[in-house]
Amino acid sequence: MIDAQTALAQPHVTRREDYSPPEWLVPEVALDFDLDAERTRVKARLEVTRRGAHDAPLRLNGAGQAPLAVLVDGVAVNDWRLDGEDLIIPLAGGRHVVETEVEIAPERNTQLMGLYASGENLCTQCEAEGFRRITYFPDRPDVLARYRVRMSADKARFPVLLANGDPVASGDLPGGRHWAEWHDPFPKPTYLFALVAGDLAVNRGTFVTQSGREVALGIWVRRADLPRTDHALDALKAAMAWDERVYGREYDLDVFNIVAVDDFNFGAMENKGLNIFNSRYILADPDTATDYDYDAIAAVVAHEYFHNWSGNRVTCRDWFQLSLKEGFTVYRDQSFSADQGSAAVKRIEDVRGLRASQFPEDSGPLAHPVRPESYIEISNFYTATIYNKGAELIRMMATILGPAKFRAATDLYFSRFDGTAATCEDFVACMEEAGEVDLSRFRLWYSQAGTPRVSVSISDNGGRATLRLAQHVPPTPGQPDKQPMVLPLKVKLFGAETGRPLTPERLVLFDTLSESITFEGLAERPVMSINRGFSAPVIIESDRPATDLAFLSAHDDDPFARYEAMQQLMLDTLVAATVEGRADHRAVIDAVANTLGDATLDRAFVAEAVLLPSESFIGDQLVTVDPDAIFAAREALRRDLGTALAAQWRAAYDEGDGRPYAYNPAAKGLRRLRNVALGYIAASGAADIAPLAFRQFERADNMTDRQAALTTLVNGDWDERAAALDIFYNRYADNPLVLDKWFQTQALSTRDDTPSAVAALAAHPDFTLANPNRARSLIGAFGANQRAFNAIDGRGYRFLADQLIALDRINPQTAAKLLPPLGRWRRFDTRRAGLMRAELERIVAVPELSKDLFEQASKSLEG
Repeated sequence: MIDAQTALAQPHVTRREDYSPPEWLVPEVALDFDLDAERTRVKARLEVTRRGAHDAPLRLNGAGQAPLAVLVDGVAVNDWRLDGEDLIIPLAGGRHVVETEVEIAPERNTQLMGLYASGENLCTQCEAEGFRRITYFPDRPDVLARYRVRMSADKARFPVLLANGDPVASGDLPGGRHWAEWHDPFPKPTYLFALVAGDLAVNRGTFVTQSGREVALGIWVRRADLPRTDHALDALKAAMAWDERVYGREYDLDVFNIVAVDDFNFGAMENKGLNIFNSRYILADPDTATDYDYDAIAAVVAHEYFHNWSGNRVTCRDWFQLSLKEGFTVYRDQSFSADQGSAAVKRIEDVRGLRASQFPEDSGPLAHPVRPESYIEISNFYTATIYNKGAELIRMMATILGPAKFRAATDLYFSRFDGTAATCEDFVACMEEAGEVDLSRFRLWYSQAGTPRVSVSISDNGGRATLRLAQHVPPTPGQPDKQPMVLPLKVKLFGAETGRPLTPERLVLFDTLSESITFEGLAERPVMSINRGFSAPVIIESDRPATDLAFLSAHDDDPFARYEAMQQLMLDTLVAATVEGRADHRAVIDAVANTLGDATLDRAFVAEAVLLPSESFIGDQLVTVDPDAIFAAREALRRDLGTALAAQWRAAYDEGDGRPYAYNPAAKGLRRLRNVALGYIAASGAADIAPLAFRQFERADNMTDRQAALTTLVNGDWDERAAALDIFYNRYADNPLVLDKWFQTQALSTRDDTPSAVAALAAHPDFTLANPNRARSLIGAFGANQRAFNAIDGRGYRFLADQLIALDRINPQTAAKLLPPLGRWRRFDTRRAGLMRAELERIVAVPELSKDLFEQASKSLEG
């Protein structure tokens, strides 16, 4: 419980129902920056217009700065006041020019919001409410302005000056200084403002749009990183072409710039014409980046570029509508990535991510709808629910409408709301109008939290089968009673004897508590394939026997459904072993052997299909999570699979051995399967595993194989383990992104001593809480290590709480993002639950705790 004194100190809650349009608009703004890392002066000239009939003063949001000067229509005024940190200026009439001057200190800005220093460079991050840390302004997404920006700085220290839009002019100034001016002709909210100043090199390219305009492209990085930017530039060009082809969206400025920085709270930011990226999602070469890194870079570059229309040209009215831009754009980047490689593997990866992050969020104390109703700190709602579940909502609507009508609906949306701030309701209304469908009940997906659970069974009565469906949505905080959701479920039946389809695929729109569907004229016993392609983000509860799951894993013609059948077979086996102690592995071994032996299957798909469900996902199926029992059951199945299929694992490993590095779908698939095979060889206890893994580690010509070998060695107790860790560290000590992998690999180790090892790594000279990537690589990875984090003595919980309290003083936003593992305390046994709850109470009791961390911790206690 939270005591009365703490409750009284709770920060202000913002509620969706309280939204009102802005009282003042700012059509035009001119900013003048006198840039310096220690002391930056910002002059702002705002053309303000009163909206509607009222006499309210002008309120300009601020944070961390004091006004040095305030002028109205060119005259200094003294009748302004501060309300908290907001600047209040009484104004008569409907139009004025308001000018302010403030001073800020980028070098001391450890929160990495607003204008801050990253290494020797200055950069900005303004989403969601960072602009108010730069200058006074109505800092809300429904106030759109055209920006003209002038920057002046020391030319030797900051030779490159970039901002939103297109460059207008530049020149030199006395005293070794210079200036540059940029203009963005498209109205945008404050959160899309961007500025970068530094000593940067550029990888330039061009793109010719469908209307024949040439766009100048630039990837800006430190000079030493320039050779690692080609992949990002290629991804940008591919994304621009794809968006024209698939959505008809053409880029609208003359330049498109991306800047990579080491210190960044997010993955990247879609600022108009000047995307700022975490360097993790830009820099890649075979020696330092894994296949996963390459894929992630392409996806994130595409995501931020796609925001140019789904987020920038059409933005969100208020932060409760965040999924309007993020869910839609995640769906777009997922579709792009699926088109670039294996669509089946991409769908598997997306669903695995949804289940790993969003499903637990939906079932825990931090559950919230895709369109939340309230928040204390908006940064806490940059969640898997907003992004990943939001993307699934778009996917469901696309499935219901079909490709042609969905494209017509998105065209209507972009046309109708171009240059405005829209809502989720506006988007759905366009789907209805162009798709000629009624989505009134579908809207529930935006307001109701929780993951629907669908009970499925099929009965066979001699040529006639009945499919029975029932759904329920478990209670979530603040929503104890749920209504049935609209669930688009793709269904198909196969013959149990022949494996041939008995019915065509059918889309069932299931929107009631229960429903029965009859299939006639079936020639043999049907085997049911349901939720094909993961057509709805639900949990299927099925009575399908192991024989049917094994059958589908071999015969289903939907790749995702085939994968899903294998995963369910594995999951049922592992849950039984964890709860009941039963450990009959034969059905899983036979199914995996069949998949490994099917030469017609894509190697990347095979690698995904034969992987066991994660420990955390197994835990999600249990009433009470038992980390040690889950680990033991999973390791036993891995050992039996490794031993029983030893020859097939060796063959899969040898198939990918000795091939020179290439980044293409076939090569990636071979590497993926080879490294999965290495893991199973290790699980079998093979006598040669340490020298085998170490040889791969030493001879690897790419980071994918090197890190996979290191992971295998780190999980064991061999002399080669320490040698590999030392070699890896010494080789990459000067590369922050690769050193993150060194920390992360150890934090995810399955060894018994991992909690102690992680605590020691937190004291390593290269570990710092000041860099979000480094904090996530150790603290975040450890929180995801179910068995190690949940050590029965509670030391994992104490460690995380200690780190979060320390991190909160530096970067509250990153601290809040790392808290959720403690919030799952209700899922564990009484001892663990008590220890976790005690750490949450300790966090909440910290004096001057940020509202970011307070909101997450207090909700975790109360939810």
